[in-house]
Amino acid sequence: MADKNYEQFKSMVNMVDMPCAVFSVEKKQDGSCGEIIMVATNKAFSMTGEDVEGQPYTFKIPKDPKFEEIAFLAAWQGKPHHDYVDTTRLYGFWTENSFIPLFHDEDSNIGYCQYTYSLTKLMDSGKYSIISPDIASFVIRTCINLRKEEDFYSSMAIVTTDIREFTDSFAASIMTISKDFDTFEVVSGSVRNNAVDVRDIFDKIPYEVVESWESVISDTDCVIVRNEDDMKYLETKAPAWVKTLRENDVRSLCLVPFIHQNTVIGYLYITNFDVSNLTRYKDTIQLVSFFLSSEVAHHLFIDKLRALSNVDVRTGVLNRNAMNTKVDELAVELRYNPRPFSVAFCYLNTLKTVNINKGHDAGNDLLRDAGKVLKEVFEDDYVYRSAGDEFAIISTGCTEEEFKNKINLLKEKASDPEWLYFTIGYYTDSSDGELHSAMRFAYKYENEFKEEFYYSNPDIVK
Repeated sequence: MADKNYEQFKSMVNMVDMPCAVFSVEKKQDGSCGEIIMVATNKAFSMTGEDVEGQPYTFKIPKDPKFEEIAFLAAWQGKPHHDYVDTTRLYGFWTENSFIPLFHDEDSNIGYCQYTYSLTKLMDSGKYSIISPDIASFVIRTCINLRKEEDFYSSMAIVTTDIREFTDSFAASIMTISKDFDTFEVVSGSVRNNAVDVRDIFDKIPYEVVESWESVISDTDCVIVRNEDDMKYLETKAPAWVKTLRENDVRSLCLVPFIHQNTVIGYLYITNFDVSNLTRYKDTIQLVSFFLSSEVAHHLFIDKLRALSNVDVRTGVLNRNAMNTKVDELAVELRYNPRPFSVAFCYLNTLKTVNINKGHDAGNDLLRDAGKVLKEVFEDDYVYRSAGDEFAIISTGCTEEEFKNKINLLKEKASDPEWLYFTIGYYTDSSDGELHSAMRFAYKYENEFKEEFYYSNPDIVK
């Protein structure tokens, strides 16, 4: 760039009190946005006093495909832009952005625009007053649909389909995150022509991949992938995630977090959408996400209350209260409609010794491991913590042989007398349907095996 242009740019940004910069925006041969360079900046823009001139914009600002598109449109199509970005998680403020077109040089494939920003505690309500009628109509319709159905899942299914159709995407889904139990739930999914089931896809994706999303969105308000260049950039931050995207032929992506009390509680996930309308879609999706976040937060609150009354926090399995309720219900059901079922009692022989020798923190770790193993082995059965060091299993979907195989698998996984060791008593009822009797038999067998264990391991505390 000629020195004369730089002097003009420098003079221009220095006249602005707010953080201000002039960007050079490259237009690639295919007509897409190339490199964006901070050509001239004022002191307020740098903040730290370091010289950022001549550096890519990502040296100062988190990479954002929407930001790049807006800068490109300003530099090459003369389109000014003004918006607010929710950066409250990052800075504690909203960011107000303004782009002003300057000029472009076709011969050098370089255009210029001026960028200013400011931080504000409160977003100007004008942001909502200037949105286009079609976006306003869509947001209003979404809010109505959220209240149309009494059932949370039905409402989310309708809204997800609306979002997929509005963005002309292949698939859209809404999911919630449970950090307490390291799980996520696909609440709703919509796929063009019902080509696949979104839940089947996410069933193959480990929680660790979903967990990695939070670090990716930590410095931005959402994640957007428009093309292979964006995908490669995302790959540097979340390679395991990008691997799953490539395996499922995802070429474009929009991931918007649901945030409640500064915590990510879920996501709106959109794939293979019409990237030519990115700015319009992003503005709409972010507005909709405000309302969805509120609905998801309420749903999770109700779920948490339900879990607290039925789930044992230390182990993650169902608690004694849930067991008593289920036993009463199932006992009546089996009495009138007998069918094969199996029950088991599993005593955690090592818990008292670990608590005494290693402390209660280690004992809590042992309980978590015990709950994890039980849930893995008896994935489709009812697992309860029936007492401090005892667990109960009720299975109504296994044959006697299948249940016996599960018991043998549990013995293999929990056979360490220095850490995780269960003595197990079990009983299968093939005809009578007497649940309480079956549980008494299983409990009796467990106690017999328990005494044998202590006789063989005299150092273990009873």
